[in-house]
Amino acid sequence: MARFAPPGPLGFGGAPLGDMFARIDDATAEATLQAAWDCGIRYYDTAPHYGAGLSEHRFGALLRGKPRDDYVLSTKVGRLLEPSTEPELAHPFLSAMMFRRKQDYTAAGARRSVEDSLQRMGVGRIDVVYVHDLATDHLGDGYEEAFRIARDGAFRELIRMREEGMIRAWGLGVNLPEPCVRALRESDPDVFLLAGRYSLIDLAGTKELFPLCAERGAHVVVGGPYNSGLLAGGTTFDYQEAPPEQVAARDRMAAVAAQHGVDLKAAALQFCAANPVVASVIPGAKHADRVRQNAALMRAEIPAAFWAALKQQGLLPEDVPTPG
Repeated sequence: MARFAPPGPLGFGGAPLGDMFARIDDATAEATLQAAWDCGIRYYDTAPHYGAGLSEHRFGALLRGKPRDDYVLSTKVGRLLEPSTEPELAHPFLSAMMFRRKQDYTAAGARRSVEDSLQRMGVGRIDVVYVHDLATDHLGDGYEEAFRIARDGAFRELIRMREEGMIRAWGLGVNLPEPCVRALRESDPDVFLLAGRYSLIDLAGTKELFPLCAERGAHVVVGGPYNSGLLAGGTTFDYQEAPPEQVAARDRMAAVAAQHGVDLKAAALQFCAANPVVASVIPGAKHADRVRQNAALMRAEIPAAFWAALKQQGLLPEDVPTPG
């Protein structure tokens, strides 16, 4: 069946606008989102978790003034926001609105979460809904029970909402491929937001998830294309100090990039977008200049010889798709 997927190649990831790792003011957030719009970006992803509603609130400030059919919007379910007398700070978000988070993967929780997100953003519909953090890295020993609740609850309700026309597609928003594979086998999702597991230095998504998506007609949105900074010249991977072997692999790729006059950040973005399973790539940004930089990097010319050199040196598998 034909499944709805967000437009590519470049979208906008909304976690930084929940004051992830650093605070920004509303004017800066507005300018960042306006820069994304001016660069032609038409896919925007957010979540209730990001700043306990702060990211959604900021998205709505811009998007509710735009023609609704001109952009695609995704958010997430799995955490309900309940009123609180003080903001609930949750790492890595340094700010929060006056809510506390409550985990809820039930059918009723999914529907209420979507309705609440519509209210927070002031938009007429949400196109894609991801079940958020339904994976062992977040839930630990509670994963199996949470997955069972979500499969029998949120998954079925999102299918009903898709059938009703309230949403256009649904899937999981996670950091690990395994729950996505399981969801494909046990339910009927359309698209997954997979963060960090398809990049120049981490191809975990290709082992099982990508082939199954191709078979089922599902798609992947790639989050974290820079692996939390390692591929952008930093030293962190998954927001922790990167292992020496990954730093070494990045440095070898950077050396090849320098030989061919290529910005490794451009290669990181364009590599993700080249896979036919990938619908969009959504780096986050806190400032307008970074948005404009990402848009320019996605358009930068990269010679075919660069990709050939990465494969010849064993830095990429021979069969992985590359641009061009």
